[in-house]
Amino acid sequence: MKPIITHFTDDDLYKFSMCCAILNCYPRAMVRYQFVDRNNTVYPKGFADLVKEQVKYLEDLRFTDEEQAFMERKCTYIPRWFYTYLKGFRYNADWVKVSQDAEGHLSISFEGYWHETVLLEVKVLAIVSELFHILKGDIEKVDYDAYYRKSYEKAKRMIENGLLVADFGCRRRLSHDAEDAAVRGFIDANRDVKGPGKFTGSSTVWFAMKYNLQPIGTMAHEFISAIAGMYGPQEANNIAMDMWQKTFIGSLGIFLYDTYGFDAFSDNFSEHFARVFSGLRVDSGDNLEQLEKICEKYKSFGIDPASKQVVFSNALDTERAIALHKAVNGRVQDSYGIGTHITCDFRDLGIEPANMVIKLVASKITEKRHWNDTCKMSEDKGKYTGKPETFAMFKKLLHIDD
Repeated sequence: MKPIITHFTDDDLYKFSMCCAILNCYPRAMVRYQFVDRNNTVYPKGFADLVKEQVKYLEDLRFTDEEQAFMERKCTYIPRWFYTYLKGFRYNADWVKVSQDAEGHLSISFEGYWHETVLLEVKVLAIVSELFHILKGDIEKVDYDAYYRKSYEKAKRMIENGLLVADFGCRRRLSHDAEDAAVRGFIDANRDVKGPGKFTGSSTVWFAMKYNLQPIGTMAHEFISAIAGMYGPQEANNIAMDMWQKTFIGSLGIFLYDTYGFDAFSDNFSEHFARVFSGLRVDSGDNLEQLEKICEKYKSFGIDPASKQVVFSNALDTERAIALHKAVNGRVQDSYGIGTHITCDFRDLGIEPANMVIKLVASKITEKRHWNDTCKMSEDKGKYTGKPETFAMFKKLLHIDD
């Protein structure tokens, strides 16, 4: 098969920003990742071999002068030395282990230096998603012109209702072409619609470059999870915030707080960090309950919540995002990162989007240390990833009661 990923920056921005922070703060750290299919999908026979083939193709990718020039122009917070690193970066298929069991369930794992393996997750998920849709015949059903029009109408509704919305849909898209059609629909609606909202950009750096958009993103849960494996979960958010601000000096200031739930984060969220970081991202739990907790925390420091940004990215679609924006009602500066609903919304054709993740499950600060298990818990038990015994240990350390 031809390569599915053909551009180095066909990836989420936060993989590059995390890679930069990792090199700056933890250049010798090592990690392990594990694929989790929440739908327990049975993949066709030979699927693992096709994934391996696609991963091997990644070795041919190169960070181009065009990509560097774009990121230097749009991502001014990234230090120039990082682009020298990307110029020399080469994927290695040996970092990735892929297999299938007798029933057809898929197993994928990565292990290696964190600054290298961090750049695998989104690309591998996009490969698995598109490859599965190809083999199922889903892509043959799709009219991309119709999907462009459908995306235009979604964007029109959101912009008319005042939403600031970004494409977060690279990892579980139907295909590269589906994301392209959706992004074009949002761009054109943003041009045509005279409303209070705005299409703010895409997390996929390649599409941001192709259409001269702002790349959007900061960090993933893995940044906090890896630190929790190295030092323990009690101060993981504290250390993560400290390392992040030391790398980006106040830029990229949206912190993803829910790796171990709001209460564990709140214990680490000092007034200093509340003022240094521009806002928070809500990615699990009840959105309005989380908003209440965030507002109360800011008020406890004498900070007006309306001066802070809150990015909502928790399984949103058009109508849920509009309803949430109306409920927020100016209490914070809200914006919305929407993934699958933008890049794989084909249920009218009988196509179900993937429900899969790749999560960091172990880490060590140098190659000479012992491995320590870690996990991701969040505000939703359905989003827990890791070993049950690791959950139990972390809950005890964080004084979390079920």
